[in-house]
Amino acid sequence: MRQQRVLRGWAARGKPSVGWFFGFKLHLICHERGALRTLRLTPGNVDDRAPVPQLVQPVFGKLFGDKGYRSRPLVHQLARTSGVELITPWRKNMPQPDLPPIDTVRLRKRVIVECLIAPLKNRAQIEHTRHRSPINVLVNLVWGLIAYCHQPKKPSLQ
Repeated sequence: MRQQRVLRGWAARGKPSVGWFFGFKLHLICHERGALRTLRLTPGNVDDRAPVPQLVQPVFGKLFGDKGYRSRPLVHQLARTSGVELITPWRKNMPQPDLPPIDTVRLRKRVIVECLIAPLKNRAQIEHTRHRSPINVLVNLVWGLIAYCHQPKKPSLQ
């Protein structure tokens, strides 16, 4: 069995909800009009919540994330250090928080991020797996992000 040697020492093996992979995770923050605010690239074995404190430094207000970012200590840390209110969906075994109705509606609009990631993966091909050098990985990612930023039509809230 052949093993990946190009990214050895850079990438790592991770397991999200769908299965094992070898590579990187891209963490993104976008605003309601679909434009990118900040991003961070981590190896595949890094916990989703680890890069959040660095991601939110230029952000203020409310931040809506998926279940992978759910953590009570992280919510308290972000509120204390950067004044950001992290709102994530609750799991079935957790007590449901009392959210204002507008935040409940906004929480359902997290699909914008999925609509942002789909063109990056499909059209900009940032999920390409046959790179020959670590520099090629980063160049491919940067060009994909630039191509997305220059799209005239981005997913947004109405």
